[in-house]
Amino acid sequence: MSNIKEECGVFGIWDGPESVNKTYLGLFSLQHRGQESAGIASTTGEEINGFTGMGTVGRVFRPTRDVLPRLTRNCKGAIGHVRYSTSGSSSIHNAQPQIAEYSQGSIAIAHNGNLTNASLLRDEYEAYGSIFKSTNDTETIIHLLAKPTHVIKPDPIAHVLGHLQGAFCVLMMFTDRIEAARDPYGIRPLSIGKTKSGRYCVASESCAFEAIEAEFVRDVEPGEIVSIDENGISSRRFAEKKPELAQCIFENVYFARQNSKIFGENVYISRKKMGRQLAKEHPAEADVVIPIPDSGTAAAIGFSHESSIPFEMGFVRSHYVGRSFIAPSDELRKQAIKLKLAIVREVVDGKRVVVVDDSIVRGNTTKGKIQSLRENGAKEVHIRICCPPVKFPCFYGVDFPTKDELIANKMNIEELRGFLGADSLGYISLEGMVGCMDQPAKSFCTACWDGNYKVPTYSQGGKYSMERYQRNLFEDLEIENE
Repeated sequence: MSNIKEECGVFGIWDGPESVNKTYLGLFSLQHRGQESAGIASTTGEEINGFTGMGTVGRVFRPTRDVLPRLTRNCKGAIGHVRYSTSGSSSIHNAQPQIAEYSQGSIAIAHNGNLTNASLLRDEYEAYGSIFKSTNDTETIIHLLAKPTHVIKPDPIAHVLGHLQGAFCVLMMFTDRIEAARDPYGIRPLSIGKTKSGRYCVASESCAFEAIEAEFVRDVEPGEIVSIDENGISSRRFAEKKPELAQCIFENVYFARQNSKIFGENVYISRKKMGRQLAKEHPAEADVVIPIPDSGTAAAIGFSHESSIPFEMGFVRSHYVGRSFIAPSDELRKQAIKLKLAIVREVVDGKRVVVVDDSIVRGNTTKGKIQSLRENGAKEVHIRICCPPVKFPCFYGVDFPTKDELIANKMNIEELRGFLGADSLGYISLEGMVGCMDQPAKSFCTACWDGNYKVPTYSQGGKYSMERYQRNLFEDLEIENE
């Protein structure tokens, strides 16, 4: 993966004193979705308490802080969040869940996605005197909930969700319940699980259920609100499901863990299908197929099976060079990339190598990997990519660079092959990639490849361009993700 950052991960459960510990385990399973900050909020039935911090789940909730026992005391339910900032800066003020007091009592909110009209709503509320303590779009939802004219609605939560545009999976915890909602386009995944004791939980990915020995029940439907409390689970709608959904297929290509079920299909299986399709569309005469771990592994296995070229692990990924690793110079940055992905020379030396990766964004890190393969004796290097060329930015929670920074907008395939120093370069076709999914092609968002934004990317009247507000998080000195 070349410089793509995740969105966030959310988890919630109503399971009495066990809620906090199970939320902690669930967040560990979702750690791949965000490593900037983490947090847990719990309710006693009378009040909500929480703790957030910068860094990974293990760092934020390290035993020396004695946080989990305090949150567990008299606990009824809990929600948690791991964050990568696609909206708002990397700051403790933006860590979630965010807790607030308003006229209806206490609330904690955790959010995954990106509201395309958040800036417009924020400007409107600030003009009338509202004060924001963070720069993320989650706090906007709190202000909407607290508005006097919204509080008196028959279903205030449904009314507020109707004001939101863009991608959102939201967990709202009140003192007596958890409310989970997913946007009408179903852009981001949100699943429901059930523990062995019959308690219900929700998570961004189904892999989190395995950590607490819960079973996957179903996805939260687009436009649905699910309530979880002492009595179990109930459901209502705040919007009709769109005729054409905009599910983010990049979840299946890269973001989600391979043991998760996303949009009705196991991630490992869908990636393996993409690898097979890639081998059909762009065969290569080679001696070995190697993945860029971890997201390219299943696809490389599929490529190997379809092409009958042996599969090997030519790259070894270090789990100790984190995604937030910052190098103070270009030279150290290059060395850090080598630390993160080391090459097994015996696998590639004197070989014609097919390298399978999920995407190319800027191209610089891919170029470095090819150079390293050459230095370790690879005779030929053939690059195969499991998604089409990324040409357009994402406004729905994926931190792609601006259009001008995407290398596929600067070079054609042959020019890019030359820039990378590869012997050949092949991308899966858009039709081939979407065809690997069980659902119809019209069910998925393909905007980052074809510019077809199904969900509005401009706020009312086109006044606020998302290009203006999308934060560019691709600092020059930051090490690339996987």
